[in-house]
Amino acid sequence: MEHSEISISKDLPVWDLSSLYPGMRSSELEQDLKKVAEKATSFEIKYKGNVSQLTGPQLAHSIIEYEKIEETLGRLMSFAQLIYAGDMLDSEISNFHQSIQEKVTEISSHLLFFNLELNSLSGAELKDKLKSPELNHYYPWIRDLRVFQPHQLDDKLEKLFLEKNISGRAAWTRLFDEKIAELRFSISDTELNMAEALDKLSDKRANIRKVAAAEISKVLNDNVRLFSLITNTLAKDKAIEDNWRSYNSPVSARNRVNHVEDDVVDALVETVTSNYKTLSHRYYKLKAKWMGVEKLNYWDRNAPLPENDDTIIDWSEAKEIVLDAYKGFSPALANIGQQFFDRHWIDAPTRPGKASGAFSHPTVPSSNPFILLNYQGKLRDVMTLAHELGHGVHQVLASRQGCLMADTPLTLAETASVFGEMLTFQSLLERNKNDHTKRKIMIASKVEDMLNTVVRQVAFHEFESSVHAKRRSGELSPEEIGNIWMNIQEKSLGPAIKLNDDYRVFWTYIPHFIHSPFYVYAYAFGDCLVNSLYAVFKEHSSEFSEKYIDMLKAGGTLRHKELLAPFDLDASDPNFWRKGLSLIESLINELDQD
Repeated sequence: MEHSEISISKDLPVWDLSSLYPGMRSSELEQDLKKVAEKATSFEIKYKGNVSQLTGPQLAHSIIEYEKIEETLGRLMSFAQLIYAGDMLDSEISNFHQSIQEKVTEISSHLLFFNLELNSLSGAELKDKLKSPELNHYYPWIRDLRVFQPHQLDDKLEKLFLEKNISGRAAWTRLFDEKIAELRFSISDTELNMAEALDKLSDKRANIRKVAAAEISKVLNDNVRLFSLITNTLAKDKAIEDNWRSYNSPVSARNRVNHVEDDVVDALVETVTSNYKTLSHRYYKLKAKWMGVEKLNYWDRNAPLPENDDTIIDWSEAKEIVLDAYKGFSPALANIGQQFFDRHWIDAPTRPGKASGAFSHPTVPSSNPFILLNYQGKLRDVMTLAHELGHGVHQVLASRQGCLMADTPLTLAETASVFGEMLTFQSLLERNKNDHTKRKIMIASKVEDMLNTVVRQVAFHEFESSVHAKRRSGELSPEEIGNIWMNIQEKSLGPAIKLNDDYRVFWTYIPHFIHSPFYVYAYAFGDCLVNSLYAVFKEHSSEFSEKYIDMLKAGGTLRHKELLAPFDLDASDPNFWRKGLSLIESLINELDQD
């Protein structure tokens, strides 16, 4: 590979959101807002109190009307969220985002009755209506809706929860996002944002990593009371709603959303935690030896290996690496991926106010997904591109299911993204098969990514579970939350990682705890699932790609058992998770032979 030493900020793509709307003040957006408000009101007048009286074909027609309204609301909200993610510190953008959120919530309140009345139908009534082919098309959506039937409240309470969200969870989430975007870190006489500061923990120079860790800790510690207040408030808010809805545990609501059984998640978590010693503990002991120390400081956990030349991979090469890897598996997937580059569906540079991290937003089926990155030229950034492009390709393929059935549960939503990473990793290994040093560096980097995806995310899940459980007995101080964090991190990372008090506040910046409680185990679910899928691919490659694409096209219409059945895999079998972890262990074995 050739690597460019020029600034990676040069020529990085910025997304073009005009496939959603021309701008915040555009007439198209204003017209959509006006029309969708009118349609929602008319829909409520037409159908409220009458859903049980509709025949199968009439109910199907009402769902079609409902879907069109939801599509427009999704378009409006997607545009506002993406504009906001691009610059959270611009007051005009923040006001626009908040305004759209409030208007969409108000409009949605006129639609709330529809789901509630659908869920009030008896099983016999629904079965009779589903004899209509038009209605049966929407069976997967109705099926998933009725999962929440036991936790449904009366109409007025449901409307209250919906409307209070604006001044409750959504407001606290906005406070978190804007505070994170506002933070600045002074490292090597340069002011950096959160994404740039965290990137310094992967710097080749040990002194830079140490200084960065100290500065990140200092800034986060200066704000820890605010982050603790946000965490406590949202945990209490969730406990109140869970109590009203009669959920068994804090994670139960997320499991319902993911359409995965509690015991499947328990089996995943138990399998990963029982293998900490053979995975993370063993790997970090090896890495400490390579780095010439008995124990790694926490800021050296993601440090490049001594053999790593720390060169920059420019954007054009990253694009070529990822698309070539996709093409080697399926030209059809690569062609979809190419559109993201050609049509300006990617926003790659870091900049002040921009959301940290990375994501692929599906928007709505009548538009296209958009990918946000903070690309800084590291091998990990290339893997992040491969990951988010996997999401994007999946979202394009699933869009044919329509607005109500395109979305995939989080546990399965990570499948295409992690598989895209695996394809890219294997392609890079093949490119460098005769270079022992580069092969070692790439395998070590992949193992670290897998540990961050599996071990770290399960540890995050344990942290979240403990915080939410203890919050039910009263507010937690920053010190108490820090103690929970440190105990779980020590258990998951093992004795080869040295954690000091500076690390106590590193829980504060993780957005998933705020945006999507109990999201994090989905990463481990997806990684183990992909490892098992990849093993099947290696054994039956000629038949695999077509089945895989069909799985992505299914969107949210099939559950995990149905999606995995063509590959003879079953996530409810504990051996499934052990098989997934065995790939990580085999890569560590290869490194241990050096």
